[in-house]
Amino acid sequence: MLKTLSAFAIGLVFGIGIMLSGMANPAKVLNFFDIFGTWDPSLMFVMGGALVVTAIGYRLVFRMGHPLLADGFSLPTRKDLDAKLIGGSSIFGIGWGLSGFCPGGLVPALGLGRMEPVIAATAIVAGMIAFRIVNRLRTDTSAASANQA
Repeated sequence: MLKTLSAFAIGLVFGIGIMLSGMANPAKVLNFFDIFGTWDPSLMFVMGGALVVTAIGYRLVFRMGHPLLADGFSLPTRKDLDAKLIGGSSIFGIGWGLSGFCPGGLVPALGLGRMEPVIAATAIVAGMIAFRIVNRLRTDTSAASANQA
């Protein structure tokens, strides 16, 4: 129960920060990418602030033996770059650049009652479903080929 409440509180603080910084507004994000037009550097400052807070937070948290609400830290172990990571990152970046929404800004924007965040969320979910289908088909095909050999 405490984990759920803390996750809710953290998400709430994050969502409020996204809303206050204007990052739930796709025009603000898109203007960051419009270098030769209506360029708005505020996204750079929001990201920079997040990096500073994260760097300090990581230093403090890793001094503890374990997280407050878990037995250990869950850190990624893979360090390689594969086609799925590069391809997925590219698709994510293109979608962010075209729509102005990343998931962090999209979720709070869903509460604004506008259609654009709903369309963007639908596209993200459709992309996730399409990936699972294609990945399952590739895995099934690979397994069938291995069984035939």
